Amino acid sequence: MNIKGIELKASAVIALILYYGVAYYLPNSHGVFKFGGRLRRFLCKYIFKEMGNNVNIERRANFGSGRNIVIGNNSGLGINCTIPSNTKIGNDVMMGPNCYILAGNHTITSTEIPMIQQGMSETKQTIIDDDVWIGRNVTMTPGRHISKGSIIGACCVLTKDFPEYSIVGGNPSRLIRLRK
Repeated sequence: MNIKGIELKASAVIALILYYGVAYYLPNSHGVFKFGGRLRRFLCKYIFKEMGNNVNIERRANFGSGRNIVIGNNSGLGINCTIPSNTKIGNDVMMGPNCYILAGNHTITSTEIPMIQQGMSETKQTIIDDDVWIGRNVTMTPGRHISKGSIIGACCVLTKDFPEYSIVGGNPSRLIRLRK
């Protein structure tokens, strides 16, 4: 099936409809009613390009068509997060609520043309390596690579990449210290 130039299998289309129509709104995965988390995980197996074991998709996680998302074992998408459909997430990644990953940005190269008419930049992929903790309300600019073992502090605006085992925070982001 082809929707707006995107090639999707019928099972993925049905899973997307059920995800955004029903499972998206069900309660958090860790509450009394764990059915919502189980249903979201089941549907995402048909939506994502690759999905590991023990993945947690929290309520209101938004990932567009999800067709190119790769997510590893023991990882999760936080409550009310928004990620582009070409994101790669490693193993053992924790993501807090309200995280936002940008895929592209507005083009602003000319002062002769209004910014609204200049279009968008090329879409960039965000890659999150293994053993990463992303705090609540983190915003990531397009094309970030979060290195292995890093911690991204709450409310950080991640504007650049940092080495492995970094603890990063602030707006704009800065290195607080290394874990090793």
